[in-house]
Amino acid sequence: MPKDNLSQKGADMPAKNPRVNVVLEQPVYNTLHDLAETQGVSMSMLMRDLVKEALELHEDRALTVFATEREKDFQSFEALSHDETWG
Repeated sequence: MPKDNLSQKGADMPAKNPRVNVVLEQPVYNTLHDLAETQGVSMSMLMRDLVKEALELHEDRALTVFATEREKDFQSFEALSHDETWG
């Protein structure tokens, strides 16, 4: 959806946050429903939290790849000391 249409549609929404519809297989839906019930939260809140957690894990993985690549070229004699960095 073009950005202009999105902002116009957002103005008509009753909630301030955008919404997403997701189609789930029945077993996945049942598991999420049971988990939300066990935790005493709505399915919407549970899904929001799970998506945020998944995005954090995705970011962690990307940062790990980045750090691993940087470690390959690391030369300790070129590194700054603690005092040089924070002093």
